[in-house]
Amino acid sequence: MTVGAGTAASAAPVVSAAAPAAAAAPVPLTGPQLAASWTAPLSTRGRYIVDAAGNRFKLKAGNWAGAQGTWQGSGSTTDPANNQAGQVSYNLPLGLDRAPIADILTGFHRLGINSVRLPFANAMIHDTAPVPDVAVTANPQLKGKTPLQVYDAVVAALTADGFAVILNNHTTSYRFCCGLDGNERWNSGQSTQAWEDDWVFLVSRYKDNKRVVGADLRNEVRRDTWDDPNWGMGDSHDEFAAFEEAGNRILQADPDMLVVMEGINWYGIPAAIFSHGRPNLTPVRTLSNTLIDSGKLVYAAHFYGYTGPANTGAGSGPGATSDPRYQDFTPEQLAQVVNDEALFVTQSGQHFTAPVWISEFGAGGRGDTDAKGQAWFDHFTAILAANDTDFAIWPLVGWQNAGVPNDSWALLHFDTAGRALSLEDPGDWRAPYWNRLLAAPSYTGQVAPGPRWNMLDLDHTDFNVSRRMLARPDWSPGNRKGNCPDGQRLVGLARSDGRGLCTDAGGPATGPGDWVTVTDERYVTHGDWASGYNKLQCPDNTYAVGYSVHSNAMSALLCAPAAGLPLSGRNVWFDHGDNRPASGGSTASDWAPGHYKGQCTDAEYVAGVAFTWKWLHYGVPDALLCRPVK
Repeated sequence: MTVGAGTAASAAPVVSAAAPAAAAAPVPLTGPQLAASWTAPLSTRGRYIVDAAGNRFKLKAGNWAGAQGTWQGSGSTTDPANNQAGQVSYNLPLGLDRAPIADILTGFHRLGINSVRLPFANAMIHDTAPVPDVAVTANPQLKGKTPLQVYDAVVAALTADGFAVILNNHTTSYRFCCGLDGNERWNSGQSTQAWEDDWVFLVSRYKDNKRVVGADLRNEVRRDTWDDPNWGMGDSHDEFAAFEEAGNRILQADPDMLVVMEGINWYGIPAAIFSHGRPNLTPVRTLSNTLIDSGKLVYAAHFYGYTGPANTGAGSGPGATSDPRYQDFTPEQLAQVVNDEALFVTQSGQHFTAPVWISEFGAGGRGDTDAKGQAWFDHFTAILAANDTDFAIWPLVGWQNAGVPNDSWALLHFDTAGRALSLEDPGDWRAPYWNRLLAAPSYTGQVAPGPRWNMLDLDHTDFNVSRRMLARPDWSPGNRKGNCPDGQRLVGLARSDGRGLCTDAGGPATGPGDWVTVTDERYVTHGDWASGYNKLQCPDNTYAVGYSVHSNAMSALLCAPAAGLPLSGRNVWFDHGDNRPASGGSTASDWAPGHYKGQCTDAEYVAGVAFTWKWLHYGVPDALLCRPVK
C-alpha cells in the first residue's frame, strides 16, 4: 500500500460501467464450489489468465496483509500506537488473534473473491522464534509455530478452501511499507542474490500445492533517500534486470508459477525543481520482459486516489507537492492516465502484451466522509469493470470495536470476540461499487491460444531465455547473446543495438537434430543474397533462434532444425530506416527505440543476417534474409 511517499483490449481506454445501484451482492461460493470452478495451475494467453483447462480465470482478489509487518518504525513493536491503524499483526496475516481461520475464510467467500494476494517480509522466512501465544489466541493450533509455519497454515487453509494464492514479497524487514522505510527495493537491506534465494526457497516449499499460483516479486519499488530504481540501465538498481533474473530462477524451480512484476512505483525527489513521478508500467512499452516460459508473465500496478502520476500522496511536509492526484482527474482523464500507466499492456499482438493485475487499490469505507475519495473509488472501479481488469483490493482484514473499524479501508473487520463486520453489512458506502465490480460483464470460458512476440535485450549482458540453452555450455563465448524462448524463432533485429524480436507465429515446429552455431559464411548457399556484405546464414532446413554480438557487431547466429523449410526468400534491408511489415506482430510498438529495425513477416523466418565493416557500418546488422515458414 502506498503510504506517504476473448476480445483483446485496444489502446483506447474504456471509461464507463453500469450504475452501481443495479448490482446485487455476490452469491457466496462455498469452498468446494470455488475449488470446483477452476483447475490449477494458471498460465496466460494474451491479455488473459487461464486455468489448466484453458478457461479464463479472472483474479477477483484482495490483500490479506500482516505478514509483511505492521510496525511503523519506532517504539515497542507490540504497542498498538506504533502499528498501522493501531493493529498489531505480530508479523502474521492479520486477525489470527481474533477469529479462527475458517471464520475469516467464510468472510472472504461472502465478499465474492476467488484469490488472495498474501504479503510477506523476507524477515519472515528467516525468523525462527515461535510466535507469541497472544498472536494466535483464536487459533490455538498455531501456538509454538514460527511465523513461516503460521504462513504455511494460512496458505494451506486458503488453498484447501478453493482460493488461488499469490505470494507477495512486500518488505525486507517487518517494518510497515511504503515510504523511506528501508524496504524500497528488492535489494534494500539484503543482496539481490539473497532476495532471489528466498524466492526459490518459498516457491519450492509450495511447489506441490498447485493452488499457490503466483509469485508477486516485489511491492512498490521506489526511490530510497539517495538513489532511484531504473528500468534497463544494467546496474544494481535495474528493476527490469533483477525481475527478469528472479522470474527465470523461479520458473526453473517451479514451472507452474505465474511471475507477477510491478513497475516502478516512484522515482525522483518530490519537489518542483526536480524530476519525479510514478511510472508504473510505462517503461514496458519499449522494454518488456521475456521469461523462459512466456505464458507465465503477469504485470501489475497500484492506484490510490490520494496519490497521482507525480504525487507521492503526502498531505504536507517533505514529499508533498502540488501535482494532481488521481482523484483530481475527471473520469475521462483518469481512464486515460490508467491506460497510459498500466492497461495499455493488454493491447493484443505486441511484444509487451500480457495480463495486467491492479494488485492494490482501495478507499476508506465505513465512517469515511472523504467526498473526493468516494468519487474516485466510483470512477476507478468503473474503469476496472469496463475494461474487464483483474484486481485485488487493499486490505481484506482489519480490527473493529463496537462497529467502529480501526482501519476503515479493510473489507472485513473482527472484534476481540471474533465478531465480523463486513463490507456487505449495512453502512459501508463502498458496497454497491464493489458489487458492480464483481458483477461486471467479463470474458469467460475458453481462451484460444494465440501467437506471441517477445523481446530480447542484449543492451548490457546475455539474454538467454531458452531452457535448452541454459542447460548447455556457452555457445558464443566472449559475446553478448540472446536466445528466444523454446518454441519461438528470431523474427527481427535492431541496428546498432542489441535488441531482437522473437515469435511463435505460424511455426515451424523444431525438428530432430542439434542446434548449430554459425560464425562464418560456410552455409551461404543458393546464391549471394547480399553482395559485398558479410553474411551469417543458417544451414538449409534450420532457422535462427538466437544471435550474439560483440559491442553491437554481429558475431554469430544460433540455428534450430526444422523439416522441409522453403529455401526461397527475400531481403529486408534496414540500414537507412525501419523495415517492418505494415501489419502483424508487434508492429504497433517500438522494441528498439531510437534504432532502425528489420523484421520478417509473421509467416517468415530469419535465415540469415548481412553486415559490413565498410563505410563506417561497424559490423552491425544491415539486412535480414527472410524465408517463408511454409
